[in-house]
Amino acid sequence: MATSEAHPATQADAGAGFVRAITRLDATALVIGSMVGSGIFIVSADIARQVASPGLLLAVWVLSGITTVIGALTYGELAAMFPSAGGQYVYLREGISPLFGYLYGWTLFMVIQTGTIAAVAVAFARFTSVFFPSLSPDVFLGLTVHLPSGPIEVGLSPQRVLAIVSVILLTWINIRGVRTAAFIQTSLTLLKVVSLVGLIVAGLILGRNAHALASNFGAHFWPAGGLHLGTVATVGAAMVGGLFAMDAWNNVGFAAGELKNPRRDLPFSMAAGVLTVTVLYLLANLGYLSVLPLSGIEGAPQDRVATAVLQAVFGGAGLALMAAAIMISTFGCNNGLILSGARVYYAMARDGLFFRSAGALHSKYQTPTPALAVQAVWTCVLCLSGTYSQLLDYVIFAALLFYLLTGVSLFALRRTRPHLERPVRVPAYPLLPALYVLLTGAIAVDLLVRKPQYTWPGLLIVALGIPVYYGWRLAAQRAPRAAQLAPLDTDGPPR
Repeated sequence: MATSEAHPATQADAGAGFVRAITRLDATALVIGSMVGSGIFIVSADIARQVASPGLLLAVWVLSGITTVIGALTYGELAAMFPSAGGQYVYLREGISPLFGYLYGWTLFMVIQTGTIAAVAVAFARFTSVFFPSLSPDVFLGLTVHLPSGPIEVGLSPQRVLAIVSVILLTWINIRGVRTAAFIQTSLTLLKVVSLVGLIVAGLILGRNAHALASNFGAHFWPAGGLHLGTVATVGAAMVGGLFAMDAWNNVGFAAGELKNPRRDLPFSMAAGVLTVTVLYLLANLGYLSVLPLSGIEGAPQDRVATAVLQAVFGGAGLALMAAAIMISTFGCNNGLILSGARVYYAMARDGLFFRSAGALHSKYQTPTPALAVQAVWTCVLCLSGTYSQLLDYVIFAALLFYLLTGVSLFALRRTRPHLERPVRVPAYPLLPALYVLLTGAIAVDLLVRKPQYTWPGLLIVALGIPVYYGWRLAAQRAPRAAQLAPLDTDGPPR
């Protein structure tokens, strides 16, 4: 367990040179913008195929939302306790041990954050191809790699090239300063919320279809066999899509060192952002079911459910409208993910558990430029896989493991460090955090049983971080003590 003293890196953030430019509005926009990417417009098709019931489709989204809201309330206490760069990495480091904090940072870098950025970038390119058909998904330079989850074509395609270009462009924007990145994030979040509200209005009001309503909300609303253990297991596995579409709500904690008032604004932005997105997502799915029969949702071309809805309402113009909306949504989502993820690698570097240069800030813009650069390089490599659904499954299982452990760290900190200042406390303690741990644990176990081709590789990725952690520790012990304790040079150029 962690000792009773605060970690040196946690205390050092205030003088590390970050610009505290993120307001409460910006922080809430970062939560919403990081959550709303392409998932809500796509994953309902896969969920519908798994559950084969309108009622269970809505149940998946309701349960995913409840789980995420409880998680945000649980994290609020931790975020207010440790308002420093790194977020969940710091919570695990302080609550359980530095090893578990590192394993989260390692997995975040290897697949959770970078994999999500890559998947969203590929989705951005996919919808851009609606306007530019020459952006083909066909690989023109590559090879086939056989994974436990199936074969994939690794290499370059026009769509993947655009995905890589978008990652590089957004990384450059984030290097130019947090004020610029925050302004772009808030502006794009406003646009994507307006687009999502427009989709909801089109589905619930303008495009209501009597046939779809009778089919979806009549006798076939629930499965014919009723609810049983097998149905519950199916819903749990299908929640992968819902949780993925709602993921990244915790990313605002990664950038805590740049919030103007992190102790107050972090808990607020997490809770308000997650609740807003949960309501919007549920209304969007009610809109889908109001326009399309379940078979239309299951069989939407390339899983573009939202596009199918707008085409049904507006005809050919619907395709262009939805493609433009998703392009804005995915671009804004990745801006938030790129901004926040690099702050974790910065915190790890300050602890001596990542490349030391990643703990330096740009002399002019005060952004973690080396951390942003290394994140971009690995993300571009993952873009070469071109997959979306496979990355989705790898990402969400790995993320679930650490969501569960972070809930455990809250209990550990209540016991080991009871006198630590807690500006915000989770409501209904210990019931809510215990429920969160149970829910995430049950879903993780369900996935282990039902989707082993994805979950065991995810566990392997986490386990590979153990020898890497001890390698960093050994290197730090062999380094001169003065080099270990010397602050990083934040005045000169990044090294």
